[in-house]
Amino acid sequence: MKKYEILEHKADLKIRAFGKDKKELFLNMLKGMTESQKAEKLKTKVKRQIKIKSLDLLALLVDFLSEALYLSQVNKEAYFDINFKKFSNTEIKGELIGQKVKRFGEDIKAVTHHSLEIKRTKKGIWEGTVLFDI
Repeated sequence: MKKYEILEHKADLKIRAFGKDKKELFLNMLKGMTESQKAEKLKTKVKRQIKIKSLDLLALLVDFLSEALYLSQVNKEAYFDINFKKFSNTEIKGELIGQKVKRFGEDIKAVTHHSLEIKRTKKGIWEGTVLFDI
């Protein structure tokens, strides 16, 4: 199973991610977002604690990605993994894992609610779609 795919969109970035469960879906969406930033990585490893509460699963995905995006821009870091300490449909606690970066090749401005979707396919795979403002 592929982790994510970049979908065609006129002016923005649209990613569809997949997972065997919701945790893996969130992780693969994080990877898709991070890899789309085309970061020039340094060797220094980093970890950042995150704690997010949201109204529902869709809002949680947007809030999770928005927090990771904010932290990556403020701290010049690229996150490619997360150690979930708590995961529910409305809350995440965990540790983002990544690397310091010299610069980002692509600038993602925001995670949007437009075209936002999370569903479980007939084959039992979790699938999510997010549109990013670039």
